[in-house]
Amino acid sequence: MQIAANKAVSIDYTLTNDAGEVIDSSAGGAPLVYLHGAGNIIVGLEKALVGKQAGDEVNVSVEPEEAYGEYSAELVATLNRSMFEGVDELEVGMQFHASGPDGGMQIVTIRELDGDDVIVDGNHPLAGQRLTFAVKVVDVRDASAEEVAHGHVHGEGGHQH
Repeated sequence: MQIAANKAVSIDYTLTNDAGEVIDSSAGGAPLVYLHGAGNIIVGLEKALVGKQAGDEVNVSVEPEEAYGEYSAELVATLNRSMFEGVDELEVGMQFHASGPDGGMQIVTIRELDGDDVIVDGNHPLAGQRLTFAVKVVDVRDASAEEVAHGHVHGEGGHQH
């Protein structure tokens, strides 16, 4: 069975950056299972997997615009420490939900602390990077009607939400 929209796909993968550093991998764990065509994985990888089937191996480099987007300086802001009321101690790397420019929720990461100034970054940590995936397709099956309706694959025994 070939990978196409509304197929439940299982893949083993290793993700590296341009320096060859491993960013993420399914090695030693369960394969990644996703619903093809539902936006569960980045666009560039999803495009590269169309038509593949169990046993196929793919190596693909995905440019930022088809991964996590270009890095945007507009998503970096300096906030006053008082905006984090209820948080006793702020640290670089902490993440918070915040209102995005479009009014939706986004995750921001503290990049720097300077006195009462807290510099936050709303870019995805991999924004602006070319990503290289080494993928082996483990399994492809028809997604259930419920999985398609929910927009994601359910684990064994049904959905967990």
